[in-house]
Amino acid sequence: MTAALVPAGPQDIAELRQLYFEVYGNAYPVALGSDPAEMHRLITDPHCHWLTARRADTGELAGSAVVQTDRGNRVGKLVGLAVHPRHRQHGLAGRLTAAVTADALATGALDSIHTTVRTVTQAPQRVVARNGYRPLGLLPNAAEVSGCETLALFACYADGVLDRRAPVAAVPRALVPLLEAAEDSIGIRYAALRPLGPGEPESSAAHPAKSAHHTADRTPVEVITAPGFVRRRFGEVFPDPSGAYVPLRTPNTVLTPPDGAFEIYADLDPAAGSCALVAVHPCLSAATGALDSLMAALGRAGADYVEALLPLSDTAGLHAFLSSGFVPSAAYPAMRRIGDRFHDHVVLSRTDRQIDFRTTAVSTPLQPYLSAYLTAWTSTYLPRHEVDR
Repeated sequence: MTAALVPAGPQDIAELRQLYFEVYGNAYPVALGSDPAEMHRLITDPHCHWLTARRADTGELAGSAVVQTDRGNRVGKLVGLAVHPRHRQHGLAGRLTAAVTADALATGALDSIHTTVRTVTQAPQRVVARNGYRPLGLLPNAAEVSGCETLALFACYADGVLDRRAPVAAVPRALVPLLEAAEDSIGIRYAALRPLGPGEPESSAAHPAKSAHHTADRTPVEVITAPGFVRRRFGEVFPDPSGAYVPLRTPNTVLTPPDGAFEIYADLDPAAGSCALVAVHPCLSAATGALDSLMAALGRAGADYVEALLPLSDTAGLHAFLSSGFVPSAAYPAMRRIGDRFHDHVVLSRTDRQIDFRTTAVSTPLQPYLSAYLTAWTSTYLPRHEVDR
């Protein structure tokens, strides 16, 4: 089959909605495949790259792929890759991935593009891997598509980005298996990293840190789910487009104690049972003592999967999340540019649903991450005598 790749236009919205329905049914969890207003916004956004594939002979819509961009943070995300079932086995998914990624990187406005792919089969993993995306980790129970699914995180980079990573001297010991998996899978190096236990200082000259095994903070946390208000408030608190928040996430919820000591902005999806923490005001340390209360509040709001993206250099923040049951799930080397250096981040996740990897199809490059996750989960949730048996 011969197909032409052309930019999407507003006139394509009805056909695109039908395409995503044909591929995913009613289970597609992303608004760009179902919400006409969001689709129109992205198609007309000059910084969004949306390509469609049409049969050369009939003009029939055969596929679609999108790269959304956060130009302030110089990060993109590949989403909405779909090929109609009648037009598979012709390499169309790979062509769309290669073309839309090349278009986005060619602008010079992005340092990296990441994507999450399903793991019900290995095919999506192979498509992105063949087109320059590197495996970064696994996010168990992160999606609700055909049941609760594990997603795999991949990223590709502009030339030279990975060579300009800022060094990190020490990390919590629980992150070591994940970082070793990244070394095995994508060839980056974490030279001379010193593993730290909870409360262990980063250097011999440093004052001992407060132990990460904190007592439960019973401060009540209120959940405000008013998307319009939350977006306006977020814009006031984080006016810098390159601010310290998770790129390409639009918060719709804010969590705060009654005294307003902190505000945690989150992208909450009760229908999918998931939540991504986007940013904390005034700073992460203001909220780390209330993470247990935060998780209880999110559970009542319908989220049994929560993820957070933290700098690899933030040992105090990482220890706090780890001690609240979060598990190292994915690395994101060189995610954020500060000056002329790129800073590594990690994704920590916590799920209160049973994890079942029996139906997860993990390709060879992702196998080290599966082993790393199992090691970290075991050390977090199984008593030591059970691990040593």
